[in-house]
Amino acid sequence: MTQKEMQSILEIGTAISSEKDYNRLLEMILNRIMELTHADAGTLYLADGDLLRFKIMCNNTMHTCEGGDGKEPNLPPIRMSRENVCAMCYLENRTVCIENVRTSTEYDFSGPVRYDAMTGYHPQSMLVVPMHNRQGERLGVIQLINAMDAAGNICAFPADIIPAVESVASQAAITIQNVLYIENIKELFESFVRVMSSAVDERTPYNASHTRHMVEYGRHFIDYLNETAKAEGREPWFDAEHRHELLMSVWLHDIGKLVIPLEVMNKEARLLPEQKSEILHRFEKMRLLAQIACLKGAISGEALEKRLEELKQAGDSILRANTAGFCPDDLREEICRIREKTYTEEDGSEKPWLEEEEFQMLMIRKGTLSEKERAVMESHVVITDKLLSEIRFSKELSHVREWAAGHHELLNGSGYPEHLMAEQIPMEVRIITILDIFDALVADDRPYKPGMPVEKALGILDIMADKEGKLDPELTRLFRESRCWEKE
Repeated sequence: MTQKEMQSILEIGTAISSEKDYNRLLEMILNRIMELTHADAGTLYLADGDLLRFKIMCNNTMHTCEGGDGKEPNLPPIRMSRENVCAMCYLENRTVCIENVRTSTEYDFSGPVRYDAMTGYHPQSMLVVPMHNRQGERLGVIQLINAMDAAGNICAFPADIIPAVESVASQAAITIQNVLYIENIKELFESFVRVMSSAVDERTPYNASHTRHMVEYGRHFIDYLNETAKAEGREPWFDAEHRHELLMSVWLHDIGKLVIPLEVMNKEARLLPEQKSEILHRFEKMRLLAQIACLKGAISGEALEKRLEELKQAGDSILRANTAGFCPDDLREEICRIREKTYTEEDGSEKPWLEEEEFQMLMIRKGTLSEKERAVMESHVVITDKLLSEIRFSKELSHVREWAAGHHELLNGSGYPEHLMAEQIPMEVRIITILDIFDALVADDRPYKPGMPVEKALGILDIMADKEGKLDPELTRLFRESRCWEKE
């Protein structure tokens, strides 16, 4: 083995041990071992039960390389049979070196023969090396075809290179296993995040798809930003890790809603159910008292009719105010007039048509929550921050807590809970805020309002960005252009 080849082995070991992307790792392993052995073609197989599956396949003469993008080559897997050289190499955990597959009778080379017939490529020399870790656990095999000499002619794989290939294959197996362990841990964590997010969404019918919608909008919006940057010759807004970190923040942005009382989250109207029942009961009682007064001759029939009509109109106004998405001034004035009215109980005491707490609920201008209830609802971001502070995020996810917990901050300082100003709010938080507001506007499952048409919702985002200074104008413009909510 030459000094150059020894140096190459060291470089291969360093390179593959530092690669963390699974698909790039597999491609790197095969390419580096092909370079080391001067192989013209090669295939990396990984074991899957009683099968060997093609993962990466490269052929320099045919100018082909399949599988580097994570999609397996479109070839049937190899069954574990000792007649097949790759399967036998795996089963017996030993290297096989063949000078000429055409003259070998020990193994089944019908596969290479069929490949030859289909492509015109001529396999001759072959080296098949098992991949196993320090404990002897097997992961797969590497098959190398047609070693090339300095003149570019096919030759046998030299015996002195085999130990080096076996060493690199063992290093590769250990690295593959480590990367798979990391991938499995990541997937376990991400599955847990999705489960917790689903628990939030499923906890109430009025939030059933909110987070999933935001993640989908976010994916498409990030892709649009990157595509726009590429078309303009600029660096992408997000690399893979940055993209993943932002989407993970979206998945977790409402995790604090796990502990918000359902009577607040699910509040469909301004009045609590028991308050509405009490008002209906009181108005029915007032009708009965008026009828009794008429029967006793205390009031005339005309006065009775007037009182019943007055009660009906007041009741209608109360019910209308109770469910209105926005309570206009004229309706609020009517509620104020009703509040001033009283009736006389059987014992002679005077009672108001509306109790003070009922009146305050009906006077809520927008939405269904009182100030106290809104404070409880808004506390979900504080709880989100507290819950996420208990998670030891990796370096790649180090901003998730900050970005997730900040999604209700607005650029003009009117957001919550910290009332941050524009210079304190990262770009990623600004994006999550736009996604959150947009889905809240168009969602048709909210208890306090019907879903809004998309163009009207975009108009509100524009006002919040350009006139009120709450949202990032450039990101809002790009969000509108992206049409990310329309993509599958």
